[in-house]
Amino acid sequence: MNKIVNIDWSNLGFTYTRTDLRYVSIWNDGNWDDGKLVEDNTITISEGSTALHYGQQCFEGLKAYRTKDGRIQLFRPDQNSKRLNNSCRRLLMPEVPEEKFIEACLQVVKANEAFVPPYGTGATLYLRPYVIGIGDNLGVKPAPQYLFGVFCSPVGAYFKGGLAPVNFTVSDYDRAAPSGTGAAKVGGNYAGSLLPHEQATKRGFADAIYLDPATHVKIEEVGAANFFGITKDDKFITPKSDSILPSITKYSLMHVAKEYLGLEVIEGDVFIDKLDIFKEAGACGTAAVISPIGGIEYKGKLHVFHSETEVGPITRKLYDTLCGIQFGDVEAPEGWIVEAK
Repeated sequence: MNKIVNIDWSNLGFTYTRTDLRYVSIWNDGNWDDGKLVEDNTITISEGSTALHYGQQCFEGLKAYRTKDGRIQLFRPDQNSKRLNNSCRRLLMPEVPEEKFIEACLQVVKANEAFVPPYGTGATLYLRPYVIGIGDNLGVKPAPQYLFGVFCSPVGAYFKGGLAPVNFTVSDYDRAAPSGTGAAKVGGNYAGSLLPHEQATKRGFADAIYLDPATHVKIEEVGAANFFGITKDDKFITPKSDSILPSITKYSLMHVAKEYLGLEVIEGDVFIDKLDIFKEAGACGTAAVISPIGGIEYKGKLHVFHSETEVGPITRKLYDTLCGIQFGDVEAPEGWIVEAK
């Protein structure tokens, strides 16, 4: 592609930039249509759409990476497809076949190739697939039609400063209900987090930490990301719960920690009053990859891990290895990379 876009790649934030084309497909009468690329970045739906009134919608987030030799690759899109369909099942929406999901993502990447940031800038092309209930409706029931879309935007670091420690505070709010939709990537989970996030940032923290909704004694999520900690005897520990969103980044880091760094990996309980077992901690997700946690405030006291200013050595190795895989500098496990040709 010969098109050149005027973007300061090194100073991109995690914000929306309109790109050239996006993908849209409609489900009606039991089937998805073939889908197509469109220029319009707005959608028109019925005022009765279930997505507007009853929260019947879900979404995903994944990235396209430019390698050193100029190739463009997606990172584990099959896992995003599986998670999207888990969310669809939870909300009684039709699943999107994995082949259709990946092909839609590839179409959007190739159609917007000029917006894939150059290698070495630290920026990536973020993809946002989503499914929403549409069509004329009034009662609380599944929608008569659905829209599956994918759009993209070049993005920089989620937190300003890139890989630098940030502090979090424990929220009194619950992110999700026990046996609720916490494990699905649905908009309602995020709408409920806006107030605690605002309260945390007004007090100088990066975001809020949510404890388990049943007992309020175990860490579940760190803002919109998953938690991990490195113990003083070099174990990688991350919470396990039915109300945690299963982070693809987290499971990738678990593999990296075990197979690349030789750490023991444990998915289990992380008690908020036992933070002193960890020498390093971090939040992980597609947007931020890893946000090192400098400290966690709980009941008025700040527990500091490795440092409030320096990234711990194991956290840095995890970050460098995973990013190396994503950008094509480190050999990836089989099936993790899909090239956009």
